[in-house]
Amino acid sequence: MIATTSDPDVRRAYARDVSGLELTPEFVSRPTSAAETVEVLKEAYAARIPVTTAGAQSSTTAASITDSGILMSLRGLAGGIAVNVETRTVRVDAGVIVADVRRAAAEHGLLFAPDPTSEEESTVGGAVACNASGARSLRYGATRPHVHALTVALADGTVHEFRRSEIEKNTVGYALAHNPVDWFIGSEGTLGVVLSAEFSLLPLPLQTIGLAIPFPDEASALAFVSDARRSQTLNARCLEYFDHLALAIARAREGTNAPGVQGSCMVYAEETGSDTNPDAELPLDAWLELAEQHRADTSDIRVYDSEPALLAARRLRHAVPSTMNERGSRYVSAGGRKVSTDWAVPFPLLAQTLDKARRHADAAGIEQAVAYGHAGNGHPHQNFVARDADELRRIEKVVEATLHDVMAVGGTVAAEHGIGKIKRKWVPLQMSAIQQRAMMALKRELDPFGLLAPGNVL
Repeated sequence: MIATTSDPDVRRAYARDVSGLELTPEFVSRPTSAAETVEVLKEAYAARIPVTTAGAQSSTTAASITDSGILMSLRGLAGGIAVNVETRTVRVDAGVIVADVRRAAAEHGLLFAPDPTSEEESTVGGAVACNASGARSLRYGATRPHVHALTVALADGTVHEFRRSEIEKNTVGYALAHNPVDWFIGSEGTLGVVLSAEFSLLPLPLQTIGLAIPFPDEASALAFVSDARRSQTLNARCLEYFDHLALAIARAREGTNAPGVQGSCMVYAEETGSDTNPDAELPLDAWLELAEQHRADTSDIRVYDSEPALLAARRLRHAVPSTMNERGSRYVSAGGRKVSTDWAVPFPLLAQTLDKARRHADAAGIEQAVAYGHAGNGHPHQNFVARDADELRRIEKVVEATLHDVMAVGGTVAAEHGIGKIKRKWVPLQMSAIQQRAMMALKRELDPFGLLAPGNVL
């Protein structure tokens, strides 16, 4: 089979992602072109061998690992980034790193909006597969609205081009069939293999400034987030929260570059000001006034006012999950791992839902999670560390109890990381039986033998 090996060392090299699980594939395939990818799929289909695709394997849900059939790495599909300034679009191969697309667009004064925190460690194909989002999704949304077209290989190796309809009105058939491009975004490799994608681009903001604002307690910080989101004066494109444990990690990594003191928490915001007037002043006074109203330590606000500084702020944010990944990896051999939640609720309900989540942990005698993330979207991440298999079971019971609370207020069990293998047991909390059967019907139509990404989602 083309570009496929059963070498034990190679198989072990692709046995882990960021989930903390380890699944060693039977074979590994590393195609270097779309044509090779298609040939692998055709041969696997004829032999009825399962195929799970992977990009940079930054999945937190075990979506990019398997112990069944072929693990097909698409990192070799990294040959092309074609920016069209006139149409404000970019065509990208599936194996291209997300941050490289952002940089290529910026060279033309354009913005690639999909914004996973791990942009330097995630591929375009992976971003499409899990409908990735990140800090700036408060303004720009997740990956889905920016996808114009996809080139997809189905399980049998047939290649299809799916393009989003540009018409404003359409009453032909069921809505779910209007834009087949949407079938594959967020499908986690279960319906087809994305070979390349075309994205819309936005104008690069004329000016951007980041503000790291320390608060004495969580209630003040989250009330600030709520008011900042509702403000008609401020133009935030992200509102990120660090609880006191998360800020302690950031401070340990960044030292004096991080604000706050022991026990404080923080909100990180980015302001872009006017989208049309480069001479308009950023509303910094309005940010300071709102921060003062919510008891922020305004003498310790850190300002990030250049591209290098904004990248430093991004590293400050990324220090939290990367540290928690390191902590969790120490306990894999004992049956433990990092447990990361991905729930979200309507943003006014974030504070009360976090409070309930912490009370579930206390009742179970579990060490409190590190909480951080996209507060502006009502979407925090709670990172627990299970030190052995028993503690893992107890933590997962705490998470499930929290998810029942989340669903009771109209939330979601997974806002941006997808379902993968780890979270599929919680799909029935959110999806009715008829919704699940509808998904299965689409799966059977596109992948009748169930060969693509077995164990993911369904």
